[in-house]
Amino acid sequence: MRLVLFDLDNTLLAGDSDFEWAQFLIDQGVLDREVYEARNLEFYEHYKAGTLDIHEFLDFQLKPLARHPRPQLDAWHAEFMRTRILPIITAKSRALLEKELAAADLVAIITATNSFVTAPIARELGVAHLIATDPEQVNGEFTGGVAGIPCFREGKIARLDAWLAAQGVSRGDIAESRFYSDSLNDLPLLESVTHPVAVDPDPTLAAHAHKMGWPVISLR
Repeated sequence: MRLVLFDLDNTLLAGDSDFEWAQFLIDQGVLDREVYEARNLEFYEHYKAGTLDIHEFLDFQLKPLARHPRPQLDAWHAEFMRTRILPIITAKSRALLEKELAAADLVAIITATNSFVTAPIARELGVAHLIATDPEQVNGEFTGGVAGIPCFREGKIARLDAWLAAQGVSRGDIAESRFYSDSLNDLPLLESVTHPVAVDPDPTLAAHAHKMGWPVISLR
């Protein structure tokens, strides 16, 4: 069996959907610019540096979901897709996805960004399987909390194993596993697959990929 995994932000997307969602809400006047913009930038810098406290960040990112009814959130997200996401999906990303979807037995996007933000993006990209951080919901409305393990760093491996088990697949069934990512935060999962690929990598991942002889590609 051949398994192919893709990170989303700054890999398949030429940008970060988590960061852009918060900026979108700020620009819409949903979040106070003075309060939220500096914190959004601060969290993004911590993510790039590999020093992000995922629970602190998720508290920041998910609490606004709990303040608004789902129909309003869905309407905002449709505009977010049109204005922020579609412009950062590259032709090279679509071409690589088409190639891997045709060749692999299982293809999934695996991302730390929450599934409310990323599920419509995965659908746009034609990828049926999404492994993401899940916002907690009660009766279809968000609580502001997290359901289960955040899909971040070592948590991506735990979430992947749970997802494979749900597909009726064990690690022993997988002859080849490939993971495309841009981020140093994905080193645990990159090191656990048979074919890691660095995509437009950050400096830390680029150096590690060079040291290990991993392929480095660009989708920009």
